[in-house]
Amino acid sequence: MIDTGQADCTHDRHFRAFVLLATFASLRWGEITALRRSDLDLEAGAVRVRAAYIERSTGEMILGPPKSKAGRRVVGIPQAIIPALREHLAVYTKDDPGALVFPAPKGGPLRRSGFNKLAAWPYAVQTIGVDGLHFHDLRHTGNMIAAESGAGLKDLMARMGHDNVRAAMIYQHAVRGADRAITVAIDKHLSGHERVAGGGEEDPPGALAPVG
Repeated sequence: MIDTGQADCTHDRHFRAFVLLATFASLRWGEITALRRSDLDLEAGAVRVRAAYIERSTGEMILGPPKSKAGRRVVGIPQAIIPALREHLAVYTKDDPGALVFPAPKGGPLRRSGFNKLAAWPYAVQTIGVDGLHFHDLRHTGNMIAAESGAGLKDLMARMGHDNVRAAMIYQHAVRGADRAITVAIDKHLSGHERVAGGGEEDPPGALAPVG
């Protein structure tokens, strides 16, 4: 989208690394906003998820464990986004190992409302043609890409931070385009046999025939 002029990452790069990491490491909002500098190992290309922020209806920010036991995990970071993360740490994150990687302007944890305003999120997604896109959809995108890699169910669960197989299976099923095409072909084959049984054709499609 940058190449076609639909997006601009040069005007304000404050949230560039935030969006990239959330997407391609499949992180939840509470997980990425709780990351500390010491949780990122860019040499190894990994991020450690060990805590998450929850915003109560009162506005209070509570720091606690991730959503599930499996939420405590180490996730690989694609090399393609490492430069953006290095730039972000150098420009926007304090040197203290315990400093928040993606702090709010006053230094505390970033809130959804604050992010939407500071990043002009509704306007940004509308501008690039995906009006109504939510931040959580970035995680879905990362999960789909992970599933397309052909990774096994347990590996997908570990990366996504899920305790049960249901969610991982949904992503696996969604990317099985080839299997769907095969199923459609079999359906057509069976439909052909049904037509023959009704007297519609002399030879069914795909009828057995000697080879060689």
